[in-house]
Amino acid sequence: MTELLELYRNSVQQWEIDMMGHMNVQFYVEKSTAGLSVLAHHLGMGPAFCRQEEAVLAPVEHHVRFLREQRPGAPIALRGGIVDSGGHMLRIYQELVNAASDQVVATFLVTAALRGTRSAETRPLPAEALERASALQVAVPEYGAPRGLVLDPPRPAPTMEEAESGGMLATWRGPVLARMVDEHGFMATHAHMGIVSDAIPNLLVHLTREDRAESGVGGAALEYRFVYRRRSRGGDLLTLYSGIKAVSSKTYQFGHWLFDTVSGEAVATAEAVAVMMDMDTRRAMVIPDDRRAVLDAHVVPGLSA
Repeated sequence: MTELLELYRNSVQQWEIDMMGHMNVQFYVEKSTAGLSVLAHHLGMGPAFCRQEEAVLAPVEHHVRFLREQRPGAPIALRGGIVDSGGHMLRIYQELVNAASDQVVATFLVTAALRGTRSAETRPLPAEALERASALQVAVPEYGAPRGLVLDPPRPAPTMEEAESGGMLATWRGPVLARMVDEHGFMATHAHMGIVSDAIPNLLVHLTREDRAESGVGGAALEYRFVYRRRSRGGDLLTLYSGIKAVSSKTYQFGHWLFDTVSGEAVATAEAVAVMMDMDTRRAMVIPDDRRAVLDAHVVPGLSA
């Protein structure tokens, strides 16, 4: 096993902060994906390779654990390595740390593949990349392993009819805007998380009729899993369906299915564990009985990514 490589270094910007006052979940994913480009360089698939081969190392799945919130101005660094590799896939571990305290603030397990920049095909990894990957192997620490979610093989791609008939609710609808697109014209990886994050208030207002902007109660994600199923392009129309998967005294689990509105194809599926947060103390709070009863009544059986 080798030491983790530094893959990214930056600081938390004011425009990355959400209504909870901390860095929004989509920017954690953005930094994870940026780190893949640096890791690809170490594997012999740097910028020159990507331009010549018209292919990049891109996520197929993401598992994220959020350990500590980050506020504006925090210095951050991402480090990582290879957990295992095969002909078409790499399994990668990354951790984001606060560069001042060296505390780990988030961890990522990423399944990545070499994908074309003009089409959606997945290509075999070069032999050189696989050889280099064997020299960059790392172990996943206990704090980086799944906790509230189980990383079973992804379910078959769902349909919009399944979402509607199963009791999921439409929580986001719109086009893939220019700011959501990467340099190759596809929807950026972090934009999937951005859609889900933006949709949460709509799910909760559907269920509880509570506007959290006025309530003094917030929320924070503890863990996410994303399965990226189809690459969308700028201008595509998307619809997100969301539902409650499970509820406990302090946590609740969401499920989200993102579809191409025109074709009905599944673009991505996700599930998450979250807590209610007291905005004054900035601590997780016990879910009040009345709210938990409402959430329990809307659990969608069998909901998964």
